[in-house]
Amino acid sequence: MNTSLASFILVGSFIFMLVMKFPITFSLFLSSVFTAIFLHIPMMSIVQRLVSGVNSFSLLAIPFFILSGEIMSQGGISRRLVGFANALIGRFRGGLAQVNILASMFFGGISGSAVADVSSIGAMLIPMMIDDGYDPDFAVAVTVTSACEGILIPPSHNMIIFAMAAGGGVSVGKLFLGGLLPGVGLGLLLMIPTGIIAYKRGYPKEKPYGWRKTLKIARDAIFGLFTIIIIMGGVISGVFTATESAAIAAVYSFLITFFVYREIPLKQMGSILRNSLKTLAMVMSLIAAASAFGYLMAFLRIPQAVTNGLLSITDNRIVLLLMINLMLLVLGCIMDMAPLIIITTPILYPVLVGHLGMDPVQFGIMLILNLAIGLTTPPVGSALFVGCSIGKISIEKATKAVLPFYIMMVADLMLVTFWAPLSMFLPSLMA
Repeated sequence: MNTSLASFILVGSFIFMLVMKFPITFSLFLSSVFTAIFLHIPMMSIVQRLVSGVNSFSLLAIPFFILSGEIMSQGGISRRLVGFANALIGRFRGGLAQVNILASMFFGGISGSAVADVSSIGAMLIPMMIDDGYDPDFAVAVTVTSACEGILIPPSHNMIIFAMAAGGGVSVGKLFLGGLLPGVGLGLLLMIPTGIIAYKRGYPKEKPYGWRKTLKIARDAIFGLFTIIIIMGGVISGVFTATESAAIAAVYSFLITFFVYREIPLKQMGSILRNSLKTLAMVMSLIAAASAFGYLMAFLRIPQAVTNGLLSITDNRIVLLLMINLMLLVLGCIMDMAPLIIITTPILYPVLVGHLGMDPVQFGIMLILNLAIGLTTPPVGSALFVGCSIGKISIEKATKAVLPFYIMMVADLMLVTFWAPLSMFLPSLMA
């Protein structure tokens, strides 16, 4: 069996189809089929890998998290979170931009999706910022980069995908805790260039609220924020699993949206379910196709070859980590997050955890942050595309405006990579 040629067919056909702008799910699936035909592997084995890739109890958390985020984004929670953030920090120079970052931090703890964050918070704040005198490219840059906080701040269905890709031996609860400080740290770092640019350009301050109005706004927002407590508290305490917490969060968000806030009629639940199903279909089809692709990579021993290749270049820990981060940043520019997690986790796990001794939780947070940055970079950054669509500006203009924020995102990545306590302090308390 010519494993080198088979590996070339697998990887080469996949890259070719990406260049030809095939949907990534089809690129993963078809490259797996071509390789299986070459290796005379029965098609039933590939089909079984597709099914087994999504046949996991842990993955049941994903539809519930998606549904919960969709309910609360349509039910008025995003507006209340923006109002709460405005009451806290809107009075400073460039306050609406800082509100954008803080609101994304809050909303990320509910939806766990950068694209959902941009679609919900961005649809509200980008037009508000433009009307208030902010440059459109700056408004889009702040919104798109701050949305990545939601990938790190729990709940994050990408962490569940990583735990599965790592063989199921990584605690989802520890991953949730591990992402909290890096996610908050990312928000704080993004506030630095936001404040500097706002001061230089003379962006306005928001009108300060009195204590009475601030308390009223906080009371309205607390029901939405309580979702985070349900998810984090339940998983960390061991009262229920991540999947069970997702189901409880979905029920809670339904009750709060339709029976407490009551901003949308119950008949809109049909639209919410359709939107959730579209998102779920995309995520699960990607996971299934990536599982078949990953099976063939393991069969061809590509992870071992990559490990040996990296170690043959250098065994210096710092150089290896920088090389791996650079590789992930480049991959994040051309592929979506979910399939990359499934594909790269078994490849890099032996290097980082086995050879360098990095904790699996730290590796998971480093990987997810890398790929989150990819959501804001062309040519396939989904969060960037949504933000440009809302702000009605070109990708080129938005990318130029995002550059100062990229620096802060990479700074957070370096902290996660080289300073283990940032991602490991809270999980160590859980242990």
